[in-house]
Amino acid sequence: MDKERAKILITGATGFIGRRLLSALLADGLAVRCLVRKADAGIAAIAELAIGDLLDRNSLDQAFQGIETAYYLVHAMSGSRTGFERRERDAAENFVAVAEKHGVKRVIYLGGLGEEDDNLSEHLTSRLEVAKVLRQGAFQTTYLRAAVIIGAGGASFEMIRALVEHLPLMITPRWVSTRCQPIAVKDVIAYLVGCLKDERTAGKTYDIGGLEKLSYREMMERFAGIEKKFIMIVPVPFLTPKLSSYWVGLMTPVKPSISMPLIEGLGNEVVCRDDEIRKILPIPLTSFDEAVRSALAEGTKAS
Repeated sequence: MDKERAKILITGATGFIGRRLLSALLADGLAVRCLVRKADAGIAAIAELAIGDLLDRNSLDQAFQGIETAYYLVHAMSGSRTGFERRERDAAENFVAVAEKHGVKRVIYLGGLGEEDDNLSEHLTSRLEVAKVLRQGAFQTTYLRAAVIIGAGGASFEMIRALVEHLPLMITPRWVSTRCQPIAVKDVIAYLVGCLKDERTAGKTYDIGGLEKLSYREMMERFAGIEKKFIMIVPVPFLTPKLSSYWVGLMTPVKPSISMPLIEGLGNEVVCRDDEIRKILPIPLTSFDEAVRSALAEGTKAS
């Protein structure tokens, strides 16, 4: 890839993943453009900005001109929860239409783990729907599927952190025993950058996860151990994920439009089906405990 000529577009550049990805690509000397809705988005000064909104197709031409590869990192849950599935589909369809118009060759999408036949939550179903829309485009889509991403500022991490730090006694529904495969945010970034650099990943779907498969109870207990906090978790059969999402929304700093769909999706086991990506990108994976410690240290520095 010619670093001088290659143009990479990041949508969702101001988000939890987007900011980290931007830093990694700039550190590699790559030419990066960021699609933002406002000029004062707080993006690194050496990145090119394009003002536009994926929900407004007519605003996107400037962003896609000369682009070879685009990252799709946007998530409609950051707005009102009402109608987020429709917003997600509209944004993806607009992205595809303008990307095709300008001859984009590759798209890299970070979505979520989960299978269509698993009675998925609205949140996870919407992530799959976005993947379907992107795959219909006249470009090669690399689809990375991740579960809980551990990093300061990430919704899942901040939700777990708030529960551990503020609720020593938790009455939880059965989802507390659901397994997932958490992954450190730095490993997610390594995969996103690695897929850009290795053409063998073009058009492929990969599950990405960390070293361990843990239940949410195990994650919270491990988190509490690292912070030297006492917690007691009591699962009860009558408390549904939907009901528990209300008190989680009250007890955590994560916006209800994000925390509630996340909690409602915790009934679905989300673990990697295979490790095919490791054959192409054998990056050293971070342990859960190390990822938590790094996130806590980063959060302390930021404050």
